[in-house]
Amino acid sequence: MGSIFKADVEKDFYERLSDAAITLTEDHVRYDPSYVKIKYPNGDVPAHTGVCTDVVIRAYRKLGIDLQKEVHEDMKANFSKYPKSWGLKSTDTNIDHRRVPNLQTFFTRKGEKLTVTKKGSDYKPGDLVTWMLNGKVPHIGIVVNKKGKSGNYMIVHNIGSGQVLEDCLFDYSVSGHYRYKKEGL
Repeated sequence: MGSIFKADVEKDFYERLSDAAITLTEDHVRYDPSYVKIKYPNGDVPAHTGVCTDVVIRAYRKLGIDLQKEVHEDMKANFSKYPKSWGLKSTDTNIDHRRVPNLQTFFTRKGEKLTVTKKGSDYKPGDLVTWMLNGKVPHIGIVVNKKGKSGNYMIVHNIGSGQVLEDCLFDYSVSGHYRYKKEGL
């Protein structure tokens, strides 16, 4: 009788997203919020620069998902549902996917919007968390499968020191909690 366990069990999507985020911390990246013209699709700012959203974009890209394209297509078809904070009258493939409020809208529309709680066990590897820094600056990171001294899962994000792994889930005011997996994966 054969074994009931597969010799090579494939990790689930969110575990792989967590692993992809952790690998990003090996790259030296300088925080740089500059507007940059990038190719479309699969465009990226220079590899040695980025912001918090670029962590999320790069982690998903490692799994074959181009958030630049996904966000652009949804924004183009549903522009009125996205924030107008920047005074845009149409989409911009260079920056739309690099704005936290646009990612929040996209993940709400195309993924799962989860409950925001103050209970660490509610946040799982592969979850996306947004915060409001000082009550006014949106920020995003990925929950990963390593626990910190707090007992909570840690976060990979870029808050100004490059792509880092930190035990900071509740260091800022959590404004959103999401899971996103492209259909068919």
